[in-house]
Amino acid sequence: MRAIVGFLAFLIMTGPPFVVETGAAEMGDDGLHKQDWFSLTFKDVGEDLEAAREEGKRLVLIFEQRGCVYCRKMHEVVLSDPEVRDYIKANYKVVQYNLFGDEEVTDLDGEVLTEKKAARKWGVVFTPTVVFLPETAAEATNVGKAAVSVMPGGFGKMTTLHMYEWVVAKGYEGDEHFQKYHARRLEEDGLIGQSLE
Repeated sequence: MRAIVGFLAFLIMTGPPFVVETGAAEMGDDGLHKQDWFSLTFKDVGEDLEAAREEGKRLVLIFEQRGCVYCRKMHEVVLSDPEVRDYIKANYKVVQYNLFGDEEVTDLDGEVLTEKKAARKWGVVFTPTVVFLPETAAEATNVGKAAVSVMPGGFGKMTTLHMYEWVVAKGYEGDEHFQKYHARRLEEDGLIGQSLE
């Protein structure tokens, strides 16, 4: 008994012997989950696109909203996974948008509008929605038309990771549709028929 009491006293004084990572993301004043590796910008899409290119990365816009359970899962389960997080951080500049936000946004065509008006203009109606932009948008009239791919909804780890990989590989320019690419990658990794959560 004395040994148990001593061990418990040791734990109280030194803290737990291990820490369980919950994957909880910080909550911002706007009610959106925050990742410390997301980019804080003036939301001028043309400037963000150029900054991403200079960093050797692609630009991705993530639309979220306060109280979105799918957004919470994306942050706490998918984006907290080291494989997914590290891949995105290495290859993408990520800028977060609020589906109902009032922050000013400058579209590729120079139009200045709020986040919520930009969402409508670009056809974003669900959260989370991830908008993947091209390396350059020289001929693009707006984000909605420039996007090379859009991922509307909260998906599991492998679907998310494969979409980010497919865009980096410019799969949208080839003949292999994302669904075919995703199935092939799952088969190559021996994950067909397994739970991918």
